[in-house]
Amino acid sequence: MHFLIAVHAVLGEVGALAFLWAMVEILNPDEARLRRARIAAFIGVVCLSLAWVAGGTHYLTEYADVVKPVIKSGPMPWAHAVIMEMKEHVFLFLPFLGMLGLALVNLDLNAFRENKRATIILCALIVLLAFAMAGMGFIISSGFRAALETNII
Repeated sequence: MHFLIAVHAVLGEVGALAFLWAMVEILNPDEARLRRARIAAFIGVVCLSLAWVAGGTHYLTEYADVVKPVIKSGPMPWAHAVIMEMKEHVFLFLPFLGMLGLALVNLDLNAFRENKRATIILCALIVLLAFAMAGMGFIISSGFRAALETNII
């Protein structure tokens, strides 16, 4: 099941990078740059959605029954109680933010220009949240490793 964690992480980061690409393209929009932003946002939505599925599958098949009890019994129980709980809730709406970003970049050029600032902010928020998910994943896996180390020693 570690494969699902890798797929989850890689897809999440590719989704973040896709929205970073979209954001750069819309800083100075013309038809060609908006076309590339639409492609990037679409890639981002697909990747974030697939990361959602991979992460959810891992949570249901392994994390909830195996990993979570280990973390909660280890020296860093807050890694689950605080970090994982926060990650779960932010992660649930990240693909929907991506869909909103995709909808905004799909506006016609004149309508898009009126919403450019909001679209840039939304893309930046998606990028920041997605990279924060990676950091939270590191903390959670550190809690698991710390628990294993203390139980072995």
